[in-house]
Amino acid sequence: MRFPGISPRAYEHPVDRGALATLRMVPGFAQALKAVAGFYSERGERLMALASAIRVGPRQYPELDRLRHDCAEVLDITQVPNIFVSRSPEAIAMTIGMDEPFIVLSTGLVELMSIEELRFVIGHEMGHVLSGHAVYRTMLLRLIGLQLSMSWTPVSALGLRAIIAALNEWYRKAELSCDRAGLLCGQDASVALRAQILVAGGIDPAKVDIPSFLQQATEYESVDDIRDSLLKLRYVHGMSHPLAVVRAAQLQKWVASEDYRAILTGDYPRRDDDRPASTWTDDVKSAAQSYKDSFAASTDPLAKVFSDVGEAVSGAAGKVWSKFNPRENGGGDDGGGTAG
Repeated sequence: MRFPGISPRAYEHPVDRGALATLRMVPGFAQALKAVAGFYSERGERLMALASAIRVGPRQYPELDRLRHDCAEVLDITQVPNIFVSRSPEAIAMTIGMDEPFIVLSTGLVELMSIEELRFVIGHEMGHVLSGHAVYRTMLLRLIGLQLSMSWTPVSALGLRAIIAALNEWYRKAELSCDRAGLLCGQDASVALRAQILVAGGIDPAKVDIPSFLQQATEYESVDDIRDSLLKLRYVHGMSHPLAVVRAAQLQKWVASEDYRAILTGDYPRRDDDRPASTWTDDVKSAAQSYKDSFAASTDPLAKVFSDVGEAVSGAAGKVWSKFNPRENGGGDDGGGTAG
């Protein structure tokens, strides 16, 4: 299946969308920071990749070049990003750049995965391109840099830690979003799962029992001891990527959802219909509702402590938006209700 004009909203995780919608509302800030970041990092990174890695093309890694064009066509990305293969034993894939984003795959990853599993990975990175994640991740990193000059004071240090935690929380959700984009590019949930098993430590996916693998995620989410909850918080808050087993389980849940099936039938939001100013409230409410639903379904005692956070944030977001945009609601409902 190809998805002409598909909006990244079709596959983005609600928390990912909420964070991006908020950032996009800052007038001119994204463009200014994008220009600065591009001058200082993107040009240099592109030159380094050109000089030290192999650029994928019809005569160099032609199979990867075919996947590159296939994934771009599925997601209707007209400016197809370049792919470079870089020497590293680690299984790594990343997207760099903003004006001309490009993808870097490690040799460890290319050697580990089959062609169809690499389709999932390349589709994941194409999701980062379509969602504009590089721009907004850079924005948050620059904001952190601005805080460093004040981090010597206790209050500023706490503020800096909060910003870093927020950045990592958003990027973990952005990774979940792009796993969905990778699935859309391959449209084979078993292949996506095999790729994630390999990332989690599988040497041969055939030797891994899938129900047992996914049961690990259930056990992780089902702790009932507050000490385990605190340990989870301690280890996860500084991570930029979701935990591998939990990440695989999250994608399988999306596979079983109505949203995924609707996209495959051609029922999905189009870019031409995207109106960031008018969807900001819905995106923030969806993010808050996502947190609330997650907390409500969890047996984790720490999660239950925060079970009302989603509703509170949702209501506040709607009220703030309505205050500054009364015409959107026609002078009626203040938008303060819970998304549901």
